Amino acid sequence: MAAELPSMTEPAQKPGPDSGPDSGPDSGCEPAQAPTSSQPRLMDRPSWVYLLREFESLYRHGSAGGSKLIRSHRKRVRETLSAVIDANPEILTRPCECKPVSAHLPRALDLGERGVVQGLARALSRVSDQLTWAYGYKKVPRALEKKYAYCEILGPRGPVQSDRLVLGFVLFAPKTTYPQHSHEEIEESYVSVAGAWSENDVAVYAPGSLILNRPGDEHRITTADREPCLLAYAWIGPEARLTAPGMKMSSTRKARMARGI
Repeated sequence: MAAELPSMTEPAQKPGPDSGPDSGPDSGCEPAQAPTSSQPRLMDRPSWVYLLREFESLYRHGSAGGSKLIRSHRKRVRETLSAVIDANPEILTRPCECKPVSAHLPRALDLGERGVVQGLARALSRVSDQLTWAYGYKKVPRALEKKYAYCEILGPRGPVQSDRLVLGFVLFAPKTTYPQHSHEEIEESYVSVAGAWSENDVAVYAPGSLILNRPGDEHRITTADREPCLLAYAWIGPEARLTAPGMKMSSTRKARMARGI
C-alpha cells in the first residue's frame, strides 16, 4: 500500500446554504471571468499556486520504487516545475468547458480527498469551476466521447503558461478502455489520484501509484467497473513536441475505435 503523501492544503470547505445548484466545486463548471486589462501572473492566483505546489510535493515525496529511471524523471519534473513557479508566469483566461465525463468529477474528488493523494485532490477542487476539459482529438472516437476528457493545468495550452513542462489531469468513467497509443519524444508519468486502473493489463494500480512511459512506449489504459479514475500527469519533452504532442495509435486499435468497440 502506498504511503500517504504530505498535503499542502487544508480540507475543502463545503458549499454554504447560499450556494445555488449551479455553483461550488460540485457543479463542475462556471462561466470564466472576463479578462482584465492586465494579464494576471501566477502569484496573483493563490489557488493555482497551491495546486502546483501539490504537484511538486507529489513528485518530491513519492517513492521511485528503487527505479533509477523513475527517480530521475521525478527530479526533472519537480526541478522544472520549481523553476516555472519561481518565474511567476502569466495565467491566461480559459473558458470553463465541461464534457459528459465531467459528471464523474465530484465522485472522483470525493474518493481522492479520502486517499493518499488527498492534498492534490483538495487543491484541484478549489479550481474545479475554472477547468477546461477537452478531448485532444479533432473528432473524438465514439467509444470515448462520454468516458474520457483531460484538462491541462500548466503548459502551452494551460492557464499557467510554460513551454518546458505539461501538467494536467485525465478523468475516466468506470469501465473505460483508452486505446493503445504512444507519443514521440515525450516522457510521461501518470499518478492515480482516485480509482484503480491498469496499463497494458500487467497490474492494477491504486491511488498514489506512478507509471512512467518513455518516449515511444505503447500503452493502453483500462479502468475499474464501479468507480471513476482520475490521473494526474506530467509530460517532459522538446518545446515543439509539447506544443503539438499528437499521438500514434496502433493500427488494430484504430480499426476497433472506428467501429466504436
